Amino acid sequence: MKTTVSKYEFYRAFEKSGRDNFSYDGLDILFEYLESVESDTGEEIELDVIALCCDYDESSIESIASQYDIDLTDCDDDKREIVREYLERRTSICGETVNGFIYCTSF
Repeated sequence: MKTTVSKYEFYRAFEKSGRDNFSYDGLDILFEYLESVESDTGEEIELDVIALCCDYDESSIESIASQYDIDLTDCDDDKREIVREYLERRTSICGETVNGFIYCTSF
């Protein structure tokens, strides 16, 4: 038996679990992304906050570049584009925030 979860309940599940891996904008993007995946596949996704925190991440451009050894030393204006292209080649991007990306961490 499954229950449909509203965006508010989705936020509350993360709050209750003590996980602060995502900003509110990030949670909004992740919620919309997961709903889209459900719609596209026809399969329901179980709300498992810990699994979502393991499978998805919200990181700044600089943090992603550092974590995946993306050289941005000669880049001034196109850092976001270089990181986006890197992620697009390796994983799924759920969306963008002001500071970075929400993406699937399982490459």
